[in-house]
Amino acid sequence: MFQLGWFSAQLFFKGKLIRDPVHFVQQTAIGTSIGSLLLVLLAFVKLPLLLSVAISSLVTGTMMPFLLKDFKMK
Repeated sequence: MFQLGWFSAQLFFKGKLIRDPVHFVQQTAIGTSIGSLLLVLLAFVKLPLLLSVAISSLVTGTMMPFLLKDFKMK
């Protein structure tokens, strides 16, 4: 299992794992920015930090499969 992860990491850093890395970074940035914005907005509502982090993580984790549904690997 460790060897598979190591091999994937090597291909990723060589630029040979993802077909369209710009699309991957763009979709990941969209998801991350929405999650961060939600976290900041929930912090302004004066929710406890633990609850704010849990809600923003849940929303971001739910959203990422939809953003990366067209993700293609080589």
